[in-house]
Amino acid sequence: MAKTIARMTIDPQYQLADVDSRLFGSFIEHLGRAVYGGIYDPGHPSADELGFRRDVLALVRDLQVPIVRYPGGNFVSGYRWEDGVGPIESRPAQLDLAWRSLEPNRIGLNEFVEWSKRAGAEVMMAVNLGTRGIEEAKQMVEYCNHPGGSYWSDLRRSHGHVDAHRIKVWCLGNEMDGPWQIGHKTADEYGRTAVEAAKLMKWVDPTIELVACGSSNSQMPTFPEWERIVLEHTYDHVEYISMHSYYGNRHNDLPSYLAQSLDMDHFIRSVIAACDYVKAKKRSRKTMSISFDEWNVWFHSNDADKQVEPWQVGPPLLEDVYTFEDALVVGCLLITLLRHADRVKIACLAQLVNVIAPIMTENGGASWKQTIYYPFLHASRYGRGTVMHTALQSPKYDCKEFTDVPYVESVAVWNQEAGELTIFAVNRDQHEHALFECNVRGFAGASVIEHTVLAHPDLKVVNTKEHPEEVAPTQLQGAAVDAGVLSVQLPKLSWNVIRLRV
Repeated sequence: MAKTIARMTIDPQYQLADVDSRLFGSFIEHLGRAVYGGIYDPGHPSADELGFRRDVLALVRDLQVPIVRYPGGNFVSGYRWEDGVGPIESRPAQLDLAWRSLEPNRIGLNEFVEWSKRAGAEVMMAVNLGTRGIEEAKQMVEYCNHPGGSYWSDLRRSHGHVDAHRIKVWCLGNEMDGPWQIGHKTADEYGRTAVEAAKLMKWVDPTIELVACGSSNSQMPTFPEWERIVLEHTYDHVEYISMHSYYGNRHNDLPSYLAQSLDMDHFIRSVIAACDYVKAKKRSRKTMSISFDEWNVWFHSNDADKQVEPWQVGPPLLEDVYTFEDALVVGCLLITLLRHADRVKIACLAQLVNVIAPIMTENGGASWKQTIYYPFLHASRYGRGTVMHTALQSPKYDCKEFTDVPYVESVAVWNQEAGELTIFAVNRDQHEHALFECNVRGFAGASVIEHTVLAHPDLKVVNTKEHPEEVAPTQLQGAAVDAGVLSVQLPKLSWNVIRLRV
């Protein structure tokens, strides 16, 4: 019999928020092999007429990624977007100081917009507020979104793009609180620049939505004062404040690693508090939303990155090879994002291909799914609908970094249109399976469609080109609804997706 017994109640009357599909967004930066050798490899057997890898496009489409942030990241703070438009043969190669690489500008703004269309995603465009300023930001919006009749819009038309790109979401720079950032600014310096850029950009296109830079992570010495100051400048002119956070098992401490979603939860709550403080101070009726536009596990490649020779095109940077335990952590982080769907409207798994990514490729060769591909796939496919308020009771444990960590982490999403209720759950118990009982009496006639599980006896196992399906989901039998109560066994250390027809 299971030592861990967790119980949850789900009632259709208690709804948290509708999920914005952009919660399942991702990120492509001109970094490492994300672009060159990742989405773009003109010599590849699967390359289309523009040089985009069709095998990678198929994997991205399967994930149903609705929006992709581009072109950075740290890269954007030194980027001249004009270098990446117009005839390819006349584009200059530039030193990318952010990642000490050579940027050939073979892929630029227009090519990425076309790639995104083929991937079924919108573009979330970032402007350079590091080495550049408000005029360049305004020009970029005009180039992308104005129909025609002005210098920059007609320049786009002359480049073969008669129709405006109509990019809706724009990031006002990237991680401007970080001393590592090109053009690093204080909160007041950034806030003043961001609000003036926002005004000009929206004067060109009043329909766009803007993301102001929040803190690069919760450990920054300026957090959360940065949020307060930046929002006091920008609150009336932006729709989102950004959040970034990466997690790793650097000390091989599994109990603490599996609990990192508690840190994400605390970080989100702290940013919400800062947003609501500024809202109250300004006596505003507007509620600020969050764009968690960089999140993932990142630590495996840190040492290897120090050995990479600088000034290459598409060097192998940030190529974390993900283990099974990493997939469990990503599952917990996805559950946390869903549980904050009332305020977190956009989120970007950073990144999409090769660079700390769910998809890996070999230049000119194979592509395969990393372990973290699967929880992201499941959440994107089945996590759309309405997040429910749930009452979850689970035994808890203490570890070096956290106390009161629930063994079972869970969230429920009701897709009324599809007639489905999906429960995502992670069992953190290292030794025992968990009996999970969910009261679903409010959903008359609920029945189990399937119980999908990601589990493996080796926590350090990875997927490789030679063994791409070493870690892959399976179907378990035994989950059932009886008298309005779902009973399901969650294997030890497992990611679970239980879908009910309701």
